[in-house]
Amino acid sequence: MMQKHFLFILLLLAGLPPAAAAETITVDGASRSYIVYAPKDLGEGRPLLISCHGMNQDASYQKGMLQIESVADTAKFLTVFPNGIDKSWDISGDRDIHFVEALIEAMVKKYKTDRNSVYLSGFSMGGMFTYHAMNKIADKIAAFAPISGYPMWGTTASAGVRPIPIIHTHGTGDDVVAFSGVQGALNVWIRHNGCPATAKVVKSYRGAAHITRRTWGPGSQGVEVVLMEMAGKGHWISNDNGVKTGDEIWRFCKRFSLDMKDPSVKITSPAGDLTFNALGGEAGTGIIHIEATAADPDGRIVSVKLYDGDTLIATQKENPGSAAFDAGPLSRGTHELRVVATDNDNRTAEATLTVDVKEHTGNYVFTKVFDSEGSVPQGWTTCDGQEQRTGYSDGYSQGSRLFRLTGEQHDFEWGLYTRNVEGRPGEGYARFGGPETTVSLTLHPGNYQILHRVANWNIPSFSPVRIAVETTGGTPVYEETVTPTANIGNDPANAFSGVTLGRFNFDINETARYQITFYTADAPWADLVIGQAAIGYKGVPTGIEEVPSFGSLSDNTERSQTVNRKSVNSKSFDLSGRQIDNRKSANRNSPGLYILRTPDGRVKKVLRP
Repeated sequence: MMQKHFLFILLLLAGLPPAAAAETITVDGASRSYIVYAPKDLGEGRPLLISCHGMNQDASYQKGMLQIESVADTAKFLTVFPNGIDKSWDISGDRDIHFVEALIEAMVKKYKTDRNSVYLSGFSMGGMFTYHAMNKIADKIAAFAPISGYPMWGTTASAGVRPIPIIHTHGTGDDVVAFSGVQGALNVWIRHNGCPATAKVVKSYRGAAHITRRTWGPGSQGVEVVLMEMAGKGHWISNDNGVKTGDEIWRFCKRFSLDMKDPSVKITSPAGDLTFNALGGEAGTGIIHIEATAADPDGRIVSVKLYDGDTLIATQKENPGSAAFDAGPLSRGTHELRVVATDNDNRTAEATLTVDVKEHTGNYVFTKVFDSEGSVPQGWTTCDGQEQRTGYSDGYSQGSRLFRLTGEQHDFEWGLYTRNVEGRPGEGYARFGGPETTVSLTLHPGNYQILHRVANWNIPSFSPVRIAVETTGGTPVYEETVTPTANIGNDPANAFSGVTLGRFNFDINETARYQITFYTADAPWADLVIGQAAIGYKGVPTGIEEVPSFGSLSDNTERSQTVNRKSVNSKSFDLSGRQIDNRKSANRNSPGLYILRTPDGRVKKVLRP
């Protein structure tokens, strides 16, 4: 029986591919080992991918995790898996930098690889080493692809380093190298590369519901920074749902070379994709001014053209390196504005600007962009009296930011937090649709309603929140002050409940762009958290505002919320001009149509149901 088992095992082993044999090279007097995967019929002048393992792992383990063979076989590129000394990497010095340089030369000599198409990747500590190499050998590596690793002590980009393409892959559930630090690491290189601060976001990337792909670019010399965000994935290389990490790395890296001949073009203004929202009437954009720069590494730019989709709008041949166009007005719908640069060899480069023009007929929920922890979302601006942050910006672990609420009981999933550090008037706020953002809110004349859920973050005694509808110049059209009925307790993992749904109506008399601002109290460390907010068009302006009884807003299905409208504590009159004594309960709650004079001298009609 044992002989049969032994024979069976031999047969199984005979069917397995042979283990990859390690090769060696001497670097700085030390013997260093590595594994090579070379497809059949590789040919000469092919690219080279170097993939580094994690701490306490080795080249063989990295090869098994990356599963690059089928991709390399099809695309015909060479892959090298180096072994670190003591299964780790030198992420502050030159020991392993010299190793990588030696590997490049050895592969050029043995396989005739293209030294201008070398790509460096690494997992975990190998990813940290990949970031380290960005500052050391960017002149030898065409693109970088860290996986689940970044410098946990902080990322730097040396001033003399060229703009570099980066694709970073990371799981949001990583409990070894936390996902929360990824954006901060990438932001350093986004700025260094001259990439737009706003990412182009693709959710359910290539049909995989757990993958969100964020792209910042193009930047200087046409480079991009990409984040592959793997929802729920831990500290491993993801290869499921039809998307393989190695394949995505190759798809990205193959577009870049150290001897790029293709031209590049970059839209420098506007800063990112634009969204125009309109309620109560027709949506439109007005004229959009677009500026772009173009360059050619081996010649000159001869023309830059602007398209709306496939429709040519304008051509610039004079001084095409700095192009400027006017587009619009654009009608309702999604417009892809394309800036196309052509060089003297008839090669082209393209940069795009997406313009969404939307008409909302129901409630427009402007908190739907709450979906990325540690960010200020698109269309929003926060200020805490010391720093202003404008979305989409990310990588924040302190101060005003978005966080996910994970307590066993919570009234909303995401909260946008801001505060007033010094307590100076009007300096703690979260604002939607301000002129500094790429999202606008146009309101046509009519009656509108705002719905909101707000809480305090760390004020058990509760601190009021002022909600203002304003012109983009900051002039209030209508405002109300509410006192939240829930305090989260300084930790997103805390349970909380009882957040009241607040609502108020107001009239707009002039078509214009408006902003909606949530202000903290004017006191040191006053705060607020916005959970949900929406605005809806209710009909033609009436000049009459419907208000509940003075002092409180109640709903049979919701907890009471204290409200201080502009009309509260104002003088009220009947239609004959006689002042009503609001101290008397019968007068205060009596239904009817009244004339109200507010403390700031305005006169309005009020309907008490």
